[in-house]
Amino acid sequence: MYGPPGIAYVYLVYGMYECLNVVTEPVGRPAAVLIRAVEPLEGAELMRQARVARTRRRGPPDAERAAAREATPEAARDREVARLADLPEARLAAGPGLVAAAFDITRAETGLDLLDPASPLRLERGIPPSEVVATPRVGIGYAAEPWRTRPWRLVDPASPAVSGPRRRG
Repeated sequence: MYGPPGIAYVYLVYGMYECLNVVTEPVGRPAAVLIRAVEPLEGAELMRQARVARTRRRGPPDAERAAAREATPEAARDREVARLADLPEARLAAGPGLVAAAFDITRAETGLDLLDPASPLRLERGIPPSEVVATPRVGIGYAAEPWRTRPWRLVDPASPAVSGPRRRG
């Protein structure tokens, strides 16, 4: 995360979910933006296939709880694969761990130049949202002020892929 800007920084959270960050500051200054969700504009079936493949390799996202409900770990995996088949496209990458799963991103992608057009993982221009809303970050209720309530989370409130609240409440 110490730069340069535009580089991927992927880390593991809770020992099971990879999260994609884009480094934003000059070399030596650790700062990045967490990609919390992606709305599929194309390639949704490829995203679904990546989610299914990851589930088959690793099991459902909450494997312990799923296995406890099922007779076998395989049954839990099969149930999750069936759920993914019916998941609306907009929800395929609607959370930071789901972004990594939908694009099959792992910590091996840390260091990739996301601005290089030849990179296998890269940022590209999309459709600009008609509105962007700034809200407090999600999942940091433990943080001290002013960090807990700073409006550092940017959201397209019209997107069905937004994870967490859409507007400041």
